[in-house]
Amino acid sequence: MGEFLAEFGLFLVQLVTVLVLVAIAVVFVTASARRSARPEGIAVKHLNRQFEDTANAVKRVVLGKDAFRKELKSTKKRRKKRKRGKDEERNRIFVLDFKGDLRASATASLRQEISALLAVAKDGDRVLLRLENTGGTVHEHGLAASQLLRIKRRGLPLLIAVDKVAASGGYLMACVADRLMSAPFAIIGSIGVLAQLPNFHRLLEDKGIDFEQITAGKYKRTLTLFGENTPEGRTKLREEIEDIHELFRNEIAEHRPQVELDRVATGEHWYGTRALELKLVDEIRTSDDFLAEAAEENDLYQIRFKRRRTFPERLRAGAESLLRG
Repeated sequence: MGEFLAEFGLFLVQLVTVLVLVAIAVVFVTASARRSARPEGIAVKHLNRQFEDTANAVKRVVLGKDAFRKELKSTKKRRKKRKRGKDEERNRIFVLDFKGDLRASATASLRQEISALLAVAKDGDRVLLRLENTGGTVHEHGLAASQLLRIKRRGLPLLIAVDKVAASGGYLMACVADRLMSAPFAIIGSIGVLAQLPNFHRLLEDKGIDFEQITAGKYKRTLTLFGENTPEGRTKLREEIEDIHELFRNEIAEHRPQVELDRVATGEHWYGTRALELKLVDEIRTSDDFLAEAAEENDLYQIRFKRRRTFPERLRAGAESLLRG
């Protein structure tokens, strides 16, 4: 009887596990379908109005009915004034957001957003990028940095605010800013290059499994997952990594000549206050502080390109999030 109960209990555990996995799959597929139904395109939000609405929600409670009505009338007058074009002397700040992953997949949206703002930008306008990026593949992040350079080539000041992290490929993007702001505890730096992969050659050899690899070109493949790696292959890969690191250093030297490269290009990272001492950033300030102050004298427009991600992209993004913990 005890053995039967144990087996039955094990069966129930397995059944519940399967049901939970099925439920998760259903929720994921449903959510993915809903996201896919959303149309692509540029969305523009006037942040000044959003700030005013947020403040009014508090004032409604704090000021009392009569005082709030007066405040609301004043707010409406300011909005009407802007709508009639009487505030044309106000400069504009276009606000972009970039949340990075290993493949810098947000670059596809970034290029659309930059193209949109460049189509309407005029002298006196500025661009603020709120950047959150832990780095990843070199060529993808290099492309993202190149997109930001389009803003500078147009003659628009580029401001970048890092509230959480701009490391490795993230800092490759951040360093192109005309002014780089960082929160006190944001992670900055990690100016280095990493390549790592497991090798199963000995395991396959023990199991009597042969691995064949045919290449044309001496260095078409340096290290391999399943074959026997050679000292020559390791040396070549190290040379390639050092070359990429030198390119990284050159980008920083071009855009932030005040940085002492030998001191910072070690692969280390620092928190914002320490990064300021090392001249990796220009100012300790959050994006919220900057925008709240800028809203007094500027019109703030957030530009976001809403792109439908494919199912493999959503699956990969979910897997990367799990791996990062």
